[in-house]
Amino acid sequence: MEDCYTELERAVVILVENFYKYVSKHSLVKNKISKSSFRKMLQKELNHMLTDTGNRKAADKLIQNLDANHDGRISFDEYWTLIGGITSPIANLIRQQEQQSSS
Repeated sequence: MEDCYTELERAVVILVENFYKYVSKHSLVKNKISKSSFRKMLQKELNHMLTDTGNRKAADKLIQNLDANHDGRISFDEYWTLIGGITSPIANLIRQQEQQSSS
């Protein structure tokens, strides 16, 4: 079935699968990423797009900023906020490059 997905659909599936890759199978709180798993995800998955992914204090600050309900874990909606925060600057950069190319 994945063969029939468009490039964008595959990208969405990858983002969703990535979230669930870091949700603990033994967690009492389903569908949330623990702080330690989130730090691991930052280091393994976003080390080229985010700075200081290996810095525990910086990661904890990011978790605190994303954790809208202050439960110490990252829900899918909170994770999606991170994805939006990362993609907005990339979109701006692409738009600027396209404008420079057309000038």
